[in-house]
Amino acid sequence: MASPLFFLVCLSLLSLQAVAASFPNQTFNVRPFTIDLSRGVPRMLKLINDTKLPEKPQYPNIGASEGIDLDVLKGLREEWLNEFDWEKEQTYLNTSFNHSTVTIEGLTIHFVHKVSQNPDAIPLLLTHGWPGSFMEFLPVIDPLTEKANTSTDKPVSFNVVVPSLPGIAFSTSGPGNWTLEDTARVFSTLMTDVLGYKTFAAHGTSNGAVLTFSLYDKFNTTTRAAHFPLLPFYSSIPEEIAALEIELSPLEQFEHERAMNWTLNGTSYSSVQILRPNTISLALYDNPVGQLAWMGEKAGESPSVLTHNEILRSISLYYLTDSFMPSVYTYAQEPQFPYKEGIYRRARTDAPMLVSYFKYVIGFWPEDVLRMMGNLVSYRNHEFGGFFAGLENPPDLVDDLREIRDHWTG
Repeated sequence: MASPLFFLVCLSLLSLQAVAASFPNQTFNVRPFTIDLSRGVPRMLKLINDTKLPEKPQYPNIGASEGIDLDVLKGLREEWLNEFDWEKEQTYLNTSFNHSTVTIEGLTIHFVHKVSQNPDAIPLLLTHGWPGSFMEFLPVIDPLTEKANTSTDKPVSFNVVVPSLPGIAFSTSGPGNWTLEDTARVFSTLMTDVLGYKTFAAHGTSNGAVLTFSLYDKFNTTTRAAHFPLLPFYSSIPEEIAALEIELSPLEQFEHERAMNWTLNGTSYSSVQILRPNTISLALYDNPVGQLAWMGEKAGESPSVLTHNEILRSISLYYLTDSFMPSVYTYAQEPQFPYKEGIYRRARTDAPMLVSYFKYVIGFWPEDVLRMMGNLVSYRNHEFGGFFAGLENPPDLVDDLREIRDHWTG
Protein backbone atom coordinates (compact mmCIF):
# COMPACT_ATOMS: atom_id res chain seq x y z
CA MET A 1 0.00 0.00 0.00
CA ALA A 2 1.39 3.42 -0.96
CA SER A 3 2.47 5.64 1.94
CA PRO A 4 0.99 9.11 2.61
CA LEU A 5 4.39 10.53 1.70
CA PHE A 6 4.10 9.00 -1.79
CA PHE A 7 0.75 10.72 -2.37
CA LEU A 8 2.17 14.03 -1.14
CA VAL A 9 5.02 13.74 -3.67
CA CYS A 10 2.49 13.06 -6.45
CA LEU A 11 0.44 16.09 -5.45
CA SER A 12 3.58 18.22 -5.44
CA LEU A 13 4.49 17.00 -8.93
CA LEU A 14 1.06 17.93 -10.28
CA SER A 15 1.26 21.39 -8.67
CA LEU A 16 4.71 21.95 -10.08
CA GLN A 17 3.65 20.97 -13.61
CA ALA A 18 1.03 23.71 -13.55
CA VAL A 19 3.60 26.31 -12.54
CA ALA A 20 6.40 24.96 -14.74
CA ALA A 21 4.43 25.75 -17.90
CA SER A 22 5.15 29.43 -17.26
CA PHE A 23 8.89 28.98 -16.72
CA PRO A 24 10.62 30.89 -19.53
CA ASN A 25 14.01 29.26 -18.94
CA GLN A 26 14.08 25.49 -18.65
CA THR A 27 17.82 25.37 -17.92
CA PHE A 28 17.00 25.79 -14.24
CA ASN A 29 16.66 22.50 -12.41
CA VAL A 30 13.32 23.07 -10.67
CA ARG A 31 12.08 20.20 -8.53
CA PRO A 32 9.02 19.57 -6.35
CA PHE A 33 9.94 19.17 -2.72
CA THR A 34 8.33 17.35 0.18
CA ILE A 35 9.47 17.90 3.76
CA ASP A 36 10.47 14.66 5.49
CA LEU A 37 12.46 15.17 8.68
CA SER A 38 10.83 12.38 10.69
CA ARG A 39 13.99 10.32 10.92
CA GLY A 40 15.70 12.84 13.16
CA VAL A 41 12.80 13.42 15.55
CA PRO A 42 13.37 10.53 18.03
CA ARG A 43 16.96 11.59 18.65
CA MET A 44 15.95 15.24 18.98
CA LEU A 45 13.35 14.34 21.60
CA LYS A 46 15.84 12.15 23.47
CA LEU A 47 18.30 15.03 23.64
CA ILE A 48 15.57 17.36 24.86
CA ASN A 49 14.54 14.85 27.51
CA ASP A 50 18.12 14.19 28.66
CA THR A 51 19.09 17.87 28.88
CA LYS A 52 19.67 18.91 32.47
CA LEU A 53 18.58 22.40 33.45
CA PRO A 54 19.25 24.13 36.79
CA GLU A 55 16.65 23.57 39.50
CA LYS A 56 16.55 27.29 40.25
CA PRO A 57 17.96 30.51 38.75
CA GLN A 58 21.52 31.48 39.59
CA TYR A 59 20.13 34.67 41.12
CA PRO A 60 16.51 35.28 42.14
CA ASN A 61 14.17 37.82 40.61
CA ILE A 62 16.17 38.55 37.45
CA GLY A 63 13.43 37.21 35.15
CA ALA A 64 14.27 37.85 31.50
CA SER A 65 16.42 40.91 32.21
CA GLU A 66 19.63 38.97 31.58
CA GLY A 67 18.43 36.53 28.93
CA ILE A 68 15.72 33.92 28.65
CA ASP A 69 13.94 33.19 31.92
CA LEU A 70 14.70 29.73 33.35
CA ASP A 71 11.04 28.97 34.11
CA VAL A 72 10.06 29.96 30.57
CA LEU A 73 12.72 27.65 29.13
CA LYS A 74 11.58 24.80 31.37
CA GLY A 75 7.97 25.33 30.32
CA LEU A 76 8.87 25.29 26.64
CA ARG A 77 10.94 22.14 27.12
CA GLU A 78 7.99 20.37 28.75
CA GLU A 79 5.68 21.44 25.93
CA TRP A 80 8.24 20.22 23.39
CA LEU A 81 8.29 16.79 25.02
CA ASN A 82 4.62 16.38 25.88
CA GLU A 83 2.50 18.48 23.53
CA PHE A 84 4.41 19.40 20.39
CA ASP A 85 3.93 17.00 17.45
CA TRP A 86 6.40 17.34 14.59
CA GLU A 87 4.54 14.81 12.43
CA LYS A 88 1.40 16.94 12.64
CA GLU A 89 3.38 20.07 11.76
CA GLN A 90 5.13 18.36 8.87
CA THR A 91 1.85 17.14 7.41
CA TYR A 92 0.45 20.67 7.63
CA LEU A 93 3.49 22.15 5.90
CA ASN A 94 3.32 19.60 3.09
CA THR A 95 -0.43 19.65 2.47
CA SER A 96 -1.04 23.39 2.83
CA PHE A 97 1.81 24.80 0.72
CA ASN A 98 3.57 24.00 -2.55
CA HIS A 99 7.30 23.55 -1.98
CA SER A 100 9.95 23.51 -4.69
CA THR A 101 13.70 23.69 -4.98
CA VAL A 102 15.78 25.13 -7.79
CA THR A 103 19.50 25.28 -8.48
CA ILE A 104 20.77 28.84 -8.98
CA GLU A 105 24.49 29.64 -9.13
CA GLY A 106 25.20 26.17 -7.78
CA LEU A 107 23.00 26.63 -4.70
CA THR A 108 19.85 24.70 -3.97
CA ILE A 109 17.17 27.26 -3.12
CA HIS A 110 13.99 26.11 -1.43
CA PHE A 111 10.85 28.20 -1.90
CA VAL A 112 7.11 28.23 -1.38
CA HIS A 113 5.09 29.63 -4.29
CA LYS A 114 1.37 30.33 -4.26
CA VAL A 115 -0.31 31.87 -7.30
CA SER A 116 -3.46 33.96 -6.98
CA GLN A 117 -6.48 33.22 -9.13
CA ASN A 118 -6.48 36.89 -10.10
CA PRO A 119 -4.61 37.40 -13.40
CA ASP A 120 -3.62 40.92 -12.33
CA ALA A 121 -1.95 39.76 -9.13
CA ILE A 122 1.34 41.45 -8.19
CA PRO A 123 4.34 39.15 -7.72
CA LEU A 124 5.56 39.52 -4.14
CA LEU A 125 8.82 38.21 -2.67
CA LEU A 126 8.80 37.70 1.11
CA THR A 127 12.22 37.13 2.68
CA HIS A 128 12.72 35.98 6.25
CA GLY A 129 15.60 36.81 8.58
CA TRP A 130 17.26 35.39 11.67
CA PRO A 131 16.17 33.49 13.68
CA GLY A 132 13.31 32.94 11.28
CA SER A 133 12.52 30.77 8.28
CA PHE A 134 10.01 30.56 5.46
CA MET A 135 7.47 29.63 8.16
CA GLU A 136 7.60 33.24 9.36
CA PHE A 137 5.17 34.15 6.56
CA LEU A 138 2.83 31.17 6.50
CA PRO A 139 -0.06 33.05 8.18
CA VAL A 140 -0.08 35.74 5.49
CA ILE A 141 0.33 33.67 2.31
CA ASP A 142 -3.32 32.75 1.79
CA PRO A 143 -4.75 36.20 2.67
CA LEU A 144 -2.30 37.88 0.29
CA THR A 145 -3.28 35.66 -2.63
CA GLU A 146 -6.99 36.31 -2.08
CA LYS A 147 -8.67 39.20 -3.85
CA ALA A 148 -9.20 42.19 -1.57
CA ASN A 149 -9.28 45.99 -1.72
CA THR A 150 -6.80 48.62 -0.66
CA SER A 151 -7.74 51.57 1.57
CA THR A 152 -8.58 53.48 -1.64
CA ASP A 153 -10.79 50.61 -2.82
CA LYS A 154 -8.48 49.29 -5.53
CA PRO A 155 -8.64 45.51 -6.07
CA VAL A 156 -5.43 43.76 -5.01
CA SER A 157 -3.94 40.29 -4.70
CA PHE A 158 -0.46 38.80 -4.93
CA ASN A 159 1.44 35.84 -6.32
CA VAL A 160 3.51 35.06 -3.22
CA VAL A 161 7.04 33.62 -3.23
CA VAL A 162 8.76 32.75 0.06
CA PRO A 163 12.31 31.39 -0.31
CA SER A 164 14.60 30.03 2.39
CA LEU A 165 17.85 31.94 2.85
CA PRO A 166 20.97 29.97 1.87
CA GLY A 167 21.94 27.58 4.64
CA ILE A 168 18.57 27.70 6.37
CA ALA A 169 15.96 24.93 6.23
CA PHE A 170 16.23 23.32 2.79
CA SER A 171 18.47 25.81 0.96
CA THR A 172 22.17 24.96 0.78
CA SER A 173 24.88 27.28 2.06
CA GLY A 174 26.91 29.60 -0.11
CA PRO A 175 30.73 29.78 -0.02
CA GLY A 176 32.53 31.46 2.85
CA ASN A 177 32.51 34.90 1.25
CA TRP A 178 28.78 34.80 0.48
CA THR A 179 26.84 37.95 1.39
CA LEU A 180 23.23 39.11 1.48
CA GLU A 181 23.88 40.98 -1.77
CA ASP A 182 24.72 37.63 -3.35
CA THR A 183 21.47 36.23 -2.02
CA ALA A 184 19.61 39.27 -3.37
CA ARG A 185 21.02 38.50 -6.81
CA VAL A 186 19.96 34.84 -6.54
CA PHE A 187 16.47 35.76 -5.36
CA SER A 188 16.16 38.24 -8.23
CA THR A 189 17.01 35.38 -10.58
CA LEU A 190 14.41 33.22 -8.86
CA MET A 191 11.70 35.81 -9.42
CA THR A 192 12.58 36.80 -12.97
CA ASP A 193 14.39 34.01 -14.80
CA VAL A 194 12.94 31.01 -12.96
CA LEU A 195 9.37 32.10 -12.20
CA GLY A 196 9.08 34.46 -15.16
CA TYR A 197 7.98 37.64 -13.38
CA LYS A 198 9.24 40.70 -15.24
CA THR A 199 8.77 42.89 -12.17
CA PHE A 200 7.93 42.22 -8.54
CA ALA A 201 7.50 43.77 -5.11
CA ALA A 202 9.60 42.78 -2.11
CA HIS A 203 9.34 42.67 1.68
CA GLY A 204 11.76 41.34 4.28
CA THR A 205 12.46 41.10 7.99
CA SER A 206 15.86 41.25 9.74
CA ASN A 207 18.41 39.86 7.25
CA GLY A 208 15.58 39.84 4.74
CA ALA A 209 15.04 43.59 5.17
CA VAL A 210 18.72 44.22 4.43
CA LEU A 211 18.43 41.98 1.37
CA THR A 212 15.24 43.75 0.28
CA PHE A 213 17.01 47.10 0.34
CA SER A 214 19.69 45.64 -1.96
CA LEU A 215 16.95 44.55 -4.36
CA TYR A 216 15.25 47.95 -4.14
CA ASP A 217 18.52 49.81 -4.71
CA LYS A 218 20.50 47.64 -7.11
CA PHE A 219 17.89 45.57 -8.94
CA ASN A 220 15.69 48.58 -9.51
CA THR A 221 14.40 47.71 -12.97
CA THR A 222 12.71 44.55 -11.68
CA THR A 223 12.08 45.37 -8.00
CA ARG A 224 9.36 47.95 -8.51
CA ALA A 225 8.09 48.34 -4.94
CA ALA A 226 9.49 47.53 -1.52
CA HIS A 227 7.97 47.35 1.94
CA PHE A 228 10.16 47.62 5.04
CA PRO A 229 9.72 47.12 8.79
CA LEU A 230 13.48 47.74 9.18
CA LEU A 231 16.20 49.50 7.19
CA PRO A 232 19.93 48.63 6.94
CA PHE A 233 21.09 51.91 8.54
CA TYR A 234 21.92 53.19 11.99
CA SER A 235 18.75 54.28 13.76
CA SER A 236 18.13 58.00 14.09
CA ILE A 237 19.55 59.30 17.37
CA PRO A 238 17.81 61.87 19.61
CA GLU A 239 20.23 64.64 18.59
CA GLU A 240 19.45 64.11 14.92
CA ILE A 241 15.69 64.20 15.52
CA ALA A 242 16.06 67.39 17.57
CA ALA A 243 18.26 69.03 14.92
CA LEU A 244 15.63 68.27 12.26
CA GLU A 245 12.94 69.68 14.58
CA ILE A 246 10.87 66.52 14.24
CA GLU A 247 8.03 65.98 16.70
CA LEU A 248 7.28 62.35 17.47
CA SER A 249 3.89 60.98 18.42
CA PRO A 250 3.69 59.02 21.70
CA LEU A 251 3.83 55.75 19.75
CA GLU A 252 6.81 56.94 17.71
CA GLN A 253 8.52 58.07 20.90
CA PHE A 254 8.04 54.60 22.38
CA GLU A 255 9.41 52.99 19.20
CA HIS A 256 12.39 55.33 19.14
CA GLU A 257 13.26 54.69 22.79
CA ARG A 258 12.98 50.95 22.25
CA ALA A 259 15.23 51.14 19.19
CA MET A 260 17.83 53.13 21.15
CA ASN A 261 17.67 50.62 24.01
CA TRP A 262 18.08 47.73 21.60
CA THR A 263 21.07 49.40 19.96
CA LEU A 264 22.75 49.79 23.36
CA ASN A 265 21.70 46.59 25.08
CA GLY A 266 20.24 44.17 22.56
CA THR A 267 23.05 43.39 20.14
CA SER A 268 25.31 41.16 22.24
CA TYR A 269 24.09 38.05 20.40
CA SER A 270 25.04 39.58 17.05
CA SER A 271 28.52 40.44 18.34
CA VAL A 272 29.04 36.81 19.29
CA GLN A 273 27.75 35.61 15.92
CA ILE A 274 29.90 38.09 14.03
CA LEU A 275 33.11 37.61 16.02
CA ARG A 276 32.90 34.00 17.27
CA PRO A 277 30.48 32.18 14.96
CA ASN A 278 32.27 28.86 15.21
CA THR A 279 32.33 28.86 19.00
CA ILE A 280 28.61 29.43 19.51
CA SER A 281 27.72 27.17 16.57
CA LEU A 282 29.75 24.22 17.83
CA ALA A 283 28.58 24.72 21.42
CA LEU A 284 24.92 24.49 20.40
CA TYR A 285 25.19 22.37 17.25
CA ASP A 286 23.72 19.19 18.76
CA ASN A 287 21.79 20.83 21.57
CA PRO A 288 18.13 21.54 20.74
CA VAL A 289 17.39 23.01 24.18
CA GLY A 290 20.45 25.25 23.84
CA GLN A 291 19.23 26.44 20.46
CA LEU A 292 15.82 27.06 21.99
CA ALA A 293 17.39 29.24 24.67
CA TRP A 294 19.55 31.17 22.19
CA MET A 295 16.93 31.76 19.51
CA GLY A 296 13.69 31.42 21.47
CA GLU A 297 14.68 34.43 23.55
CA LYS A 298 14.13 36.61 20.48
CA ALA A 299 10.57 35.37 20.09
CA GLY A 300 9.47 36.52 23.51
CA GLU A 301 10.51 40.15 23.39
CA SER A 302 7.11 41.68 22.66
CA PRO A 303 3.41 41.04 23.37
CA SER A 304 1.91 39.30 20.34
CA VAL A 305 -0.15 36.40 19.09
CA LEU A 306 3.01 34.32 18.59
CA THR A 307 2.42 30.91 20.17
CA HIS A 308 4.74 28.51 21.94
CA ASN A 309 3.93 25.95 19.26
CA GLU A 310 5.24 28.34 16.61
CA ILE A 311 8.47 28.81 18.54
CA LEU A 312 8.95 25.06 18.97
CA ARG A 313 8.19 24.40 15.30
CA SER A 314 10.80 26.95 14.30
CA ILE A 315 13.52 25.56 16.58
CA SER A 316 12.67 22.01 15.52
CA LEU A 317 13.12 23.00 11.88
CA TYR A 318 16.48 24.60 12.62
CA TYR A 319 17.71 21.59 14.58
CA LEU A 320 16.43 18.91 12.20
CA THR A 321 17.93 20.66 9.14
CA ASP A 322 21.28 21.58 10.75
CA SER A 323 20.49 25.24 10.11
CA PHE A 324 21.93 26.76 13.27
CA MET A 325 25.58 26.97 12.20
CA PRO A 326 25.01 28.38 8.69
CA SER A 327 22.44 30.83 10.06
CA VAL A 328 25.01 32.15 12.56
CA TYR A 329 27.58 32.52 9.80
CA THR A 330 25.28 34.88 7.91
CA TYR A 331 26.26 37.41 10.59
CA ALA A 332 30.00 36.72 10.30
CA GLN A 333 29.69 37.25 6.55
CA GLU A 334 28.07 40.66 7.19
CA PRO A 335 30.22 42.20 9.98
CA GLN A 336 28.28 45.49 9.90
CA PHE A 337 24.90 43.76 10.23
CA PRO A 338 22.29 45.12 10.72
CA TYR A 339 23.83 48.51 9.87
CA LYS A 340 25.19 47.28 6.54
CA GLU A 341 24.71 50.59 4.77
CA GLY A 342 25.96 52.70 7.70
CA ILE A 343 24.66 56.27 7.62
CA TYR A 344 21.51 56.42 5.57
CA ARG A 345 21.53 57.26 1.87
CA ARG A 346 18.95 57.33 -0.90
CA ALA A 347 18.28 54.22 -2.93
CA ARG A 348 18.95 54.53 -6.64
CA THR A 349 15.35 54.05 -7.74
CA ASP A 350 12.06 55.84 -8.19
CA ALA A 351 10.05 52.79 -7.16
CA PRO A 352 7.63 53.28 -4.26
CA MET A 353 8.89 52.54 -0.75
CA LEU A 354 6.46 51.64 2.05
CA VAL A 355 7.41 51.45 5.73
CA SER A 356 5.49 49.94 8.64
CA TYR A 357 6.57 49.97 12.26
CA PHE A 358 5.20 47.45 14.70
CA LYS A 359 5.40 48.74 18.25
CA TYR A 360 8.27 46.61 19.52
CA VAL A 361 10.70 47.52 16.75
CA ILE A 362 14.50 47.32 16.91
CA GLY A 363 15.15 50.21 14.52
CA PHE A 364 13.50 53.59 14.08
CA TRP A 365 13.68 56.45 11.58
CA PRO A 366 11.12 59.30 11.51
CA GLU A 367 9.02 59.76 8.40
CA ASP A 368 11.06 62.78 7.27
CA VAL A 369 14.27 60.75 7.52
CA LEU A 370 12.74 57.84 5.63
CA ARG A 371 12.00 60.19 2.75
CA MET A 372 15.74 60.65 2.37
CA MET A 373 16.19 56.90 1.80
CA GLY A 374 13.72 56.34 -1.04
CA ASN A 375 10.45 57.24 -2.68
CA LEU A 376 8.37 56.96 0.49
CA VAL A 377 4.68 56.67 -0.32
CA SER A 378 3.31 55.02 2.82
CA TYR A 379 4.25 55.30 6.49
CA ARG A 380 2.31 53.40 9.15
CA ASN A 381 2.66 52.61 12.85
CA HIS A 382 0.95 49.81 14.74
CA GLU A 383 0.24 49.43 18.44
CA PHE A 384 0.80 45.69 18.38
CA GLY A 385 3.49 43.26 17.26
CA GLY A 386 7.20 43.49 16.76
CA PHE A 387 10.11 41.88 14.95
CA PHE A 388 8.18 38.96 13.42
CA ALA A 389 5.15 40.83 12.06
CA GLY A 390 4.04 37.90 9.90
CA LEU A 391 3.57 35.86 13.08
CA GLU A 392 2.92 38.61 15.62
CA ASN A 393 0.43 40.80 13.76
CA PRO A 394 -0.56 39.14 10.47
CA PRO A 395 -3.71 41.21 9.73
CA ASP A 396 -1.93 44.57 9.85
CA LEU A 397 1.02 43.29 7.83
CA VAL A 398 -1.36 42.00 5.16
CA ASP A 399 -3.23 45.32 5.06
CA ASP A 400 0.03 47.26 4.75
CA LEU A 401 1.35 45.07 1.98
CA ARG A 402 -1.90 45.48 0.06
CA GLU A 403 -1.20 49.21 -0.08
CA ILE A 404 1.49 48.40 -2.65
CA ARG A 405 -1.31 48.23 -5.23
CA ASP A 406 -2.11 51.94 -4.83
CA HIS A 407 1.40 52.80 -6.03
CA TRP A 408 2.18 49.87 -8.31
CA THR A 409 3.31 50.73 -11.84
CA GLY A 410 5.32 47.57 -12.47
